[in-house]
Amino acid sequence: MAIMDDDEESKKQLLGEILVKRNIITPKQLDTALEVQKKEEGYIGEILVRLGFLEERDIVVALVVQCNLPYIAIDKYEIDRSILQLIPREIALKYHVIPLDRVGDVLSVVMADPLNIATKAELQRITSCRIAPFIATKIEIENSIERWFGKEK
Repeated sequence: MAIMDDDEESKKQLLGEILVKRNIITPKQLDTALEVQKKEEGYIGEILVRLGFLEERDIVVALVVQCNLPYIAIDKYEIDRSILQLIPREIALKYHVIPLDRVGDVLSVVMADPLNIATKAELQRITSCRIAPFIATKIEIENSIERWFGKEK
């Protein structure tokens, strides 16, 4: 049985089960990844990617299904410069996030790990906004950070 994060509801389908059900990985690959997870800890999705069983995009698709989170193709999105100023580049890089839009006190943020409560709390503290999470891959977010904030000096 796959290991769930503490903040996930037990009624949700497990990430590994979704991936197997969608024929993205085999039950044997899931078992292998779960054995690695027992020894090394960490997220099952990251372990599956590291083992070469799937790509990061496959994990994003499964998280969209599992958590009913909206995915956004951040690389196709135009972001207002005033929105970008709400989250400093260092924070965007550290947490793999990029601000998208703001309506009132709600800031839409694209996140590689939108289930991370600590990251959402930190973003809320920095921006004084409630955070509405969207999901994208780390690579998509890193490319967008480079596009909108420029390359590291």
